[in-house]
Amino acid sequence: MIKTPETQSPPKAKKIPYYHEEHGNKRYDPYHWLRDDKRKAPDVIDYLIQENSYTDVILKEQKPIIDELYKEMVGRLPQKEVSVPYKIDNYWYYSRFDEGKEYPIYARKYKSIKADEQIMVDMNNRAKDKSYFASNYQAISPNHKILGFSEDVTGRRKYTLRFKNLETGKYYDDVIENTTGAIVWALDNKTFFYTIKHPITLLPYRVYRHELGSTQKDTLVYEETDDTFYTSVAATTSKNYIIISLTSTLSSEMLVLDASNPKAEFKSFLPREKGHEYSLEELNDEFYVLTNWQAQNFRIMKTDLSHANDKNSWQEVIAHDDSTLIYDMQALKNKLAIEQRSNGVRHIKLFDYKNESSKKIKADEETYTMYLGYNPDQSSDVIRYGYVSMTTPFTVYDYDMNTAKKTLMKRDEVLGGYDDKQFKSQRTTVVARDGAEVPVSIVYKKSETPLSERPILVYAYGSYGHSVDPTFSYARLSLLDRDFIYAIAHVRGSQAKGRAWYEDGKLLKKQNTFNDYVDVTKGLITQGFGDKDKVFGMGGSAGGLLMGAVINMNVELYKGIIAAVPFVDVISTMLDESIPLTTGEFDEWGNPKDKKYYDYMLSYSPYDQVTAKDYPNMLITTGLHDSQVQYWEPAKWLAKLRDVKTDDNILIMRTNMEAGHGGTSGRFQAYKETAEEYGFLLKLLNEN
Repeated sequence: MIKTPETQSPPKAKKIPYYHEEHGNKRYDPYHWLRDDKRKAPDVIDYLIQENSYTDVILKEQKPIIDELYKEMVGRLPQKEVSVPYKIDNYWYYSRFDEGKEYPIYARKYKSIKADEQIMVDMNNRAKDKSYFASNYQAISPNHKILGFSEDVTGRRKYTLRFKNLETGKYYDDVIENTTGAIVWALDNKTFFYTIKHPITLLPYRVYRHELGSTQKDTLVYEETDDTFYTSVAATTSKNYIIISLTSTLSSEMLVLDASNPKAEFKSFLPREKGHEYSLEELNDEFYVLTNWQAQNFRIMKTDLSHANDKNSWQEVIAHDDSTLIYDMQALKNKLAIEQRSNGVRHIKLFDYKNESSKKIKADEETYTMYLGYNPDQSSDVIRYGYVSMTTPFTVYDYDMNTAKKTLMKRDEVLGGYDDKQFKSQRTTVVARDGAEVPVSIVYKKSETPLSERPILVYAYGSYGHSVDPTFSYARLSLLDRDFIYAIAHVRGSQAKGRAWYEDGKLLKKQNTFNDYVDVTKGLITQGFGDKDKVFGMGGSAGGLLMGAVINMNVELYKGIIAAVPFVDVISTMLDESIPLTTGEFDEWGNPKDKKYYDYMLSYSPYDQVTAKDYPNMLITTGLHDSQVQYWEPAKWLAKLRDVKTDDNILIMRTNMEAGHGGTSGRFQAYKETAEEYGFLLKLLNEN
């Protein structure tokens, strides 16, 4: 057992009696006072700072190894890096990092990739003197004369839009705040559309039209009144249509506008229907529809705008497959590129319109991830795609769809002599307690240490249908070099084995997610992966909920847990519709106003289920400005755990006082948080 130093007492949060009462049940919440929506209350800020100081003390002896880990991680990154350029009309666009810089530079060249470079915007200059900076969107006007881009300086994902004249180098006076960051241009080169967030819930809910340089009030073109739906706006690949997407967990609706007539009215492609999800891709005024209508794993159909409202008139292009889930599609002149998953592996299939034949793009590894890249030219017979595995760094290929020849355009460089042949990645399956076969992706370094004697870190997420694909990590190498085994448990609640895999891990079946993770942990040890006394668990956000539920169920399995930005106060959050994401997630977790969902949530909610017993060593992380999982959830959880747990194991929390859900911004700085997490694991491993 690793004990907290007796000379350092942990902070002890005060208790103020507070009760939630629902369905005749009272929930005692003495740490409710830690919630401060404005994030300025002195007693709250003081408590978070005390916890950070305590974490510093506990990890003080690990500071040299944490610094070493950080140097290792950033030392693998090339100081200079350039993306693969893509061509739109006569311009080649790309981004690059300069030596030692945290943020990208967006640039272009005219006609030839060998031409002189024009820097459009240097985000390092934009980020200067800011403790946090992020840009999630950069959009060039159709005539290539204006760049619009987004900026977030708080971590709350509330983006400000700015615009630069690329001919004069001057910025426009137009500045738009509180947006999602997206900028979608109409074809007139002066009109664009954007989405703003609700001032309280931060849900994107309104789409506005703005004319650059105009002093007129922006025109509201759409407002979503159902707060279970998210609103976004985008253009089709051809740029000929602008689409407002309205999506909930189980339903969607697309509104379409001719981009050459920006003042016209958006029209519904197909009105929303409960349980029907669809998305659109357009080619030569024909619309390809990715739909789950009578197709749990989705199929692809085709129609035009005049028949869009009549599903029965749609023509089937790709039929439903019980074993294959379709994620995405891109319509090119001669072929339809389809991103899909079967047997847990994400790959690409190409469909030929003329002969209606299909073929997959081949890969050389057993476990990998393949995904569609950016392909703005629909007339091309060459498609760009990405490839990565747990041993192969992120790679970009150009693939000739006529000859099946693939050209390596770029593979991320790993400095320091990385040799993929020294590592082994593989897939295995663990049979869960109810007979479900759970896929697991594993990676480790080849060495003389038997697998059964090594430490193992088991990672999982398991919600919203999000599947954690096996990908490469610069940081993870520092664990693998120290004989760690790293495993990704593709538990239910993801879509690793199709839509049914997701449906079987949500709502009143959420317990399957937790059971799968526990059963995978036990199964891996049984199969010889990892020492039973050196097992660690990790998950973030909804994966942090998974960690919280698991340690209440099977605390004895894990030597240490990292719970990153954990969603742990489930009922309180899901009852509070003022919190971002709450209303849109009733189809994921259930609405606790309904007693059957309330009772079920209560049975696994980590904060509510904390009891007086031993818990493993734990590192909890959060961000003060997190808009997805508010900081007070992990803070309250920590306080309650510390108050009632019966062990002397380490329990610490790191609050990033400048960031949100995604942690620290910047290319290199983000690795400092990862280095601290890994340093925590090594502390547990090296002490008895």
